[in-house]
Amino acid sequence: MRKLTTIMAAVGLVVLAACAGSEASLQKYYIDSQDNKNFISVDIPASIIALKDDVPAEAREALSSLKKMNVLAFRKNATNGAEFEVENKKVKEILKSSKFSELMRVKDKGRNVVIKYEGDEDTESFDEVVVYASDKETGFALVRVLGDDMKPGNIMKLMKSIEDVDGSSEGLKQIGDFFNLKID
Repeated sequence: MRKLTTIMAAVGLVVLAACAGSEASLQKYYIDSQDNKNFISVDIPASIIALKDDVPAEAREALSSLKKMNVLAFRKNATNGAEFEVENKKVKEILKSSKFSELMRVKDKGRNVVIKYEGDEDTESFDEVVVYASDKETGFALVRVLGDDMKPGNIMKLMKSIEDVDGSSEGLKQIGDFFNLKID
């Protein structure tokens, strides 16, 4: 009995270590980077997204499938170029994980945008979408969109239907400034 208990404990530790070891995850990266002065970190609840009255039903369904968005942005300046390269490489390594499937990639005028999702390619919905945008001059942003059973087509309709985001949040203003957007 004692031998069986020892074997079970060993198996449990191996499984736990394997799970923890594979967690060079975005979640851990977000947590580790939040207090770094070069990063802007904002959690945006889906509840601040307001839709017009006449939006398609698919957009409303997409909004109801969203939980929140985590935004982490590294603002590059004249003094942190080396750190930018290190952090940019870390993010790219995490995104190479087989956990993520690529949905789309866009390159334009020195800017790169990669959209990935977590889930099975055979399903028509997923629970996490990651948008990684980088620019060698300004930095990079990493956006995790978290939800339940999000459908790509519905999410696209939602993006076209967003009417207003509560711009009174200091975090949203910082993100807007980062992307040179005006958020009132």
